Amino acid sequence: MNAPAETRKFEAEVAQVLHLVTHSLYSHKEIFLRELISNASDACDKLRFESIARPELLAGEGELHIDVSYDEKARTVTVRDNGIGMSREEVVANLGTIASSGTRRFLEAMSAEQKADARLIGQFGVGFYSAFVVADRVTVLTRRAGTAAGEGVKWESDGKGEYALETVELPERGTAVVLHLKADEDDFLKGWQLRSLIRKYSDHVAFPIRMPREKDGKPTDEWETVNDASALWTKPKSEIGDEDYQSFYKSLGHDFNDALAWTHNRVEGNQSYTTLLYIPSQPPFDLMMGARDERKGLKLYIKRVFIMDAAEELLPSYLRFVRGVVDADDLPLNVSREILQHNRQLERIKAACVKRVLDLIEKLAKDEPEKFATFWKAFGNTLKEGVVEDHANRERIAKLLRFASTRGEGARQVVSLDDYIGRMAVGQDTIWYITADSHAAAAGSPQLEAFKAKGIEVLLMSDRIDEWMLGSLTEYAGKKLRNVAKGELPLDEADRKKQEEAAKAAEPLLKKLKELLGERVSEVKVSARLTDSPSCLALSDYEMAPHLARLLREAGHEMPESKPTLEVNPQHALVRRVETEADEGKAKDLALLLLEQAEIAAGARLPDPAAFVQRMNRVLLG
Repeated sequence: MNAPAETRKFEAEVAQVLHLVTHSLYSHKEIFLRELISNASDACDKLRFESIARPELLAGEGELHIDVSYDEKARTVTVRDNGIGMSREEVVANLGTIASSGTRRFLEAMSAEQKADARLIGQFGVGFYSAFVVADRVTVLTRRAGTAAGEGVKWESDGKGEYALETVELPERGTAVVLHLKADEDDFLKGWQLRSLIRKYSDHVAFPIRMPREKDGKPTDEWETVNDASALWTKPKSEIGDEDYQSFYKSLGHDFNDALAWTHNRVEGNQSYTTLLYIPSQPPFDLMMGARDERKGLKLYIKRVFIMDAAEELLPSYLRFVRGVVDADDLPLNVSREILQHNRQLERIKAACVKRVLDLIEKLAKDEPEKFATFWKAFGNTLKEGVVEDHANRERIAKLLRFASTRGEGARQVVSLDDYIGRMAVGQDTIWYITADSHAAAAGSPQLEAFKAKGIEVLLMSDRIDEWMLGSLTEYAGKKLRNVAKGELPLDEADRKKQEEAAKAAEPLLKKLKELLGERVSEVKVSARLTDSPSCLALSDYEMAPHLARLLREAGHEMPESKPTLEVNPQHALVRRVETEADEGKAKDLALLLLEQAEIAAGARLPDPAAFVQRMNRVLLG
């Protein structure tokens, strides 16, 4: 029994997307054609894949294709495919409700940008709604392959909150999207304009895109293919220009920007496959937002047949920014995701993909420093994950890392670990670094003072991932990596003797400070790190940095409370004032300020900010 005609409301978030699209995306209106053709191509891919197991699904029409037509009198543009089509339930799921988290991510990204950006359309799976940029009404006619002609579905909406749904008779499988153009969108009723857009955005779609042949400026009943309609990656590199690569990337990655770099390789032998891998010039908006679990950067083809988005089987998570295709000749066409996870052939392809990407990044670092700087700004933090996740390539990845430094010229000029080693003083066997929650906090840390005084370079690490990464990067090129704030500093004989004398002379002061601070500290020591500041915190070798512990607590993680070690500079006037202060109340205020300013400098959370303010006021007025 056929389902009755009905009118439904869009889900709230879909309505929000439609409002943003129709009221904000006033530039790059032509994006609608790329997105509708991309959806049609996906539908053809899905039918070709399903027909492997069910050949009868291809019965009827000939080769898979996409037709784009226009009607000046009716003011319509139609994009039709003879692909998989949709059932009534699929129409509701895909066009009326949230089919995935993509819609929500689109809204979050638009909100974060506070501006309309056509690059967002398509990246989040909401490309269909771009039709409403140029149309005030959209009609979708669709029938799923393998169903009867009487099970066609008509969907129609003006994009203002509701859509109509009814069952109709459709003689052919596939989907037709009919756009009823707005009054001021006459440009899209010109055949030359539509052809130009197809060549610009969709030339390398692997299915024929057809348009009616024109005579005297009017469409005829004869169809002609207007795109290249071949899988670009199957062509010899000598036949592909940079414009071709960039055009294919934009259609593949739903991106208006050019790719930063790419690598195209064909492997022959016991195992034959082709890879075409791109590094984008800008990160997608969902790179750090759940994308580790839902990655669609690479498409897997087998003998030119699209199988699935299989990024997690083809590249590790830390390379999730890479876009492209892998086309294997030797995998079975009926392969499933579960089979892929345990396939030795695919493991070898994955290893080769990782090598190709790292080769490409290394080439940028060596030969194109400006492009590498763009890459590092966009994807450096993501690449750092590989230090932890990819033990086999840890040294290669570490060689690509860049950090700010106390020797850098300018606030954020970055240096490599090799740069640092090349500038080491004779006899230095340690790469020194400091972590903080901002560059300013790292660069201004009192724990750097002794290193600056001795001319020892220190790497300034202020990204949240750094502390986690450094748990795995303890050595590079035979040199230990050490945090200047952790453990005992290595001192030469003269410095050690000087330190021992200073500690002995300060014993009464240290005892007084420990009594005044009580349970707030585990120990008070004379610092070998300080030359100008009065105090700083010192950590054990395995203790978590205070700024990271604070961030984890704020994220809801339970963190064990630890008592810090306070190091002081006995020569500083504020420390000497504690030593000579007879009033115990004032002495305690001074002692607590020494601790609290050290905690603030280390990025720790003050247990009682209000008490700190009152204490500071008392000392200032005192």
